[in-house]
Amino acid sequence: MTPFELAEPESLREAIALLDPDDPLVRPIAGGTALMLMMKSGVFRPSRLVSLGKVRDGLTRIEAALDGELTIGAMTPLAVVERSVRVARSAPVIVQTMLRLSNIRVRNVATVGGALAHADPHMDLPPVLIALGASILITGPVSERKLPVEDLFTGYYETVLKKNELITELHVPAQGKKRAAYLKCTTGSADDWPALGVAVALDTDGTKIKSARIVVSAATEKAARLKTVEAALAGATVDDKVLARAGEAAVAEADIVADMRGSAAYKRELLRVYIARAVRQALDTSGASH
Repeated sequence: MTPFELAEPESLREAIALLDPDDPLVRPIAGGTALMLMMKSGVFRPSRLVSLGKVRDGLTRIEAALDGELTIGAMTPLAVVERSVRVARSAPVIVQTMLRLSNIRVRNVATVGGALAHADPHMDLPPVLIALGASILITGPVSERKLPVEDLFTGYYETVLKKNELITELHVPAQGKKRAAYLKCTTGSADDWPALGVAVALDTDGTKIKSARIVVSAATEKAARLKTVEAALAGATVDDKVLARAGEAAVAEADIVADMRGSAAYKRELLRVYIARAVRQALDTSGASH
């Protein structure tokens, strides 16, 4: 790695002041699990890293409101989220997703905010958060703004974040009676990067789906909702024909990309199958994922 300056501010304001909005070689670093790999491989050569490790300002907390809505500080490690009783109570699908998110060594270090800001389309957490209707608080030098997670990503490793803005909080509505599931297909080990990820959150009335949020990831350049699939499922009582139509709608809508984990044709076939599996798994749960 090439030499670089490491700044270790102790407040959020100081950290943001150290970020240069005009210099792409100045970056914040949280857990660093992805950024360090990019630096070791020479993909990224920073001039300055602004470590957030000493910043407190409530960035490592998990709180649950009376209605179950979660507020999770952006510097909270993924393993802490995984073990949180509050998260398990309010959004059990998140806890279940964590069990196959990389490995425990990574989850002990990687943070919620870092996982979102990195914008890797293979990450497991973004599609689940989008399905749940989660939002983030973004803090800049003069103001804050709240943004739905689904509006954060603009492309492959790209977000709407300005270079001197930080994600400071994640807000997740209570899963409540919604039935949710996340499935991924890996071509390696169970915790490997997926060739496809599908997240589902269903509002149901008995066997009838009142509304749905369906999200695809990994096979696309960014995690994104499949609104034609949501429309196909809304008001439907699930059977094989309904799921077949939903699968075809997903393939028609999703902009599938090929990579080392599979061809576009292979991933389209996966999507047809996994849309049906994810919906059925969600329906088989009572507000939790397996």
